[in-house]
Amino acid sequence: MDDLELGQIVRSKAGRDKGRVFVVVGKVDEQHVLIADGDLRKIEKPKKKKYKHLQKYNEIINEVREKLKKGETLTNEEIRKLLEPYKS
Repeated sequence: MDDLELGQIVRSKAGRDKGRVFVVVGKVDEQHVLIADGDLRKIEKPKKKKYKHLQKYNEIINEVREKLKKGETLTNEEIRKLLEPYKS
């Protein structure tokens, strides 16, 4: 299975959020990750999503990854700003 990393950019391939761009903010188990976009899915209440329902981008936002690893707070505004270039 493709291994998604914290801070990885992904696009939803299925569900009511299909086509939206998110960032991986946590790992649940072998098949699920937690994703947030700072808009529909806030960092306080990230969406649990299966790997197979996500299209992986070869982009990782290091700023997000570092903050998550250090346990620092990440705001929804920061996430929205960082995801802006990936929305089409």
